[in-house]
Amino acid sequence: MKKTISIITPCFNEEENVREVYERVRAVMSSLGSYDYEHLFIDNASTDNTFAILKLIASFDKNVKIIRNARNFGHIRSPMHALYQASGDAVIGIAADLQDPPEMIVDLVRYWEQGFPIVITVKQSADENGLMFWVRKSYYKLVNRLSGIETYENFTGFGLYDRRVVELIKEFNDPYPYFRGIIAEIGLPHAEIRFHQPLRKRGITKNNFYTLYDMAMLGITNLSKVPLRLVTLSGFVGAAISVVAGLAYFLYKLLFWSNFSVGIAPLVIGVFLMGSLQLVFIGIIGEYIGQIHTLVQRRPLVVEQERLNFHHPPGKPMAESPFGKESQPV
Repeated sequence: MKKTISIITPCFNEEENVREVYERVRAVMSSLGSYDYEHLFIDNASTDNTFAILKLIASFDKNVKIIRNARNFGHIRSPMHALYQASGDAVIGIAADLQDPPEMIVDLVRYWEQGFPIVITVKQSADENGLMFWVRKSYYKLVNRLSGIETYENFTGFGLYDRRVVELIKEFNDPYPYFRGIIAEIGLPHAEIRFHQPLRKRGITKNNFYTLYDMAMLGITNLSKVPLRLVTLSGFVGAAISVVAGLAYFLYKLLFWSNFSVGIAPLVIGVFLMGSLQLVFIGIIGEYIGQIHTLVQRRPLVVEQERLNFHHPPGKPMAESPFGKESQPV
C-alpha cells in the first residue's frame, strides 16, 4: 500500500504566492512518484483573493484540501490545527511566502525513508537584513541556554514529521503551542538539513513587532523557568546590596559627621532604579501568568468556517498543471 505525504501551508493574504506554492509542491511530488499526497491549505480569513484562488485550484485538483477559518486566529494556532487535520504517514509544513523552498521536500522524504521520524531544516544563512538575521540567531542561542532541554538553533519549523510524531504532538493538547519547543521536547532521533533562506518573492510579511515578540516570549516561557528564578535571585542580590550600602553610608557618616552630606540624588536614583526593576519583574511574572491563563481557558485552536475536498482521499499528483504551462513558475 502506498504511503501518503501531507503538505500543510498556512496562509493569510497570500494571493500573489499560493498558486506558485501549489505548482511547485505538485511538481516535486510528481517527481517523487511513489507516494500519494494531499496539500492542505489553511486560510486564516484572508481579506484578499487568497481563498478564491485556492477554491479554483481545489476545483481542479482534489488532492488540494482547504480549511477557511472563521477569523484570523494568528500565526501560532492556525498551523497547528492544520497539522491535526493532516492524514498522511508523514506531514511537511511549508510557508506560503516561498521562503521554505518546496524543492527541499525531496531531501526531507529521503531522510524519512532512512528511518528518521523527524527531519528539520536549519537556516544556515539568509538574504534578509544582516542585523535581523543576527538578532534571530542570538535569540535561538539564548533560548537554548535558558532551556532545560536541547533546542534546535535556527530551526524555523519547516520540516517533516512522521505520523508517530504528529500523534505525540496531539497529546500535548496545548491551546497556544510553541511548535519548535514541542519538537525539541519530544526528543526522538532527527536529521538536520541546512539551507539558505531566500527573501519573500512577492507581497509583504505579516509579521510585525508584536507577533515576533509574542513568539519570542512564548519560546522562553514554554521552555524555561530561569527568568522566574532570576527574579527571585535579583531580589536577594538587591536586598544584600541595599544592606551593604546602608552600612557603608552609616559608617561613613559616623566617621565624617560634619563633612559628609548624603543629599537627595542617591535617594531619587535608587527609587527610580527599584521602580524600573519591579516593572520588569512584574512583566516577567505576568508572561507566565498569561500562559497559565491561556491553558486554563482551553479554547479550540481555531473555529472553521468552511472546508473543501476532505471527502476525497489523497492520490497521485496531477500530471499537468490545471492552469496550463504558462503558469509554471520560472
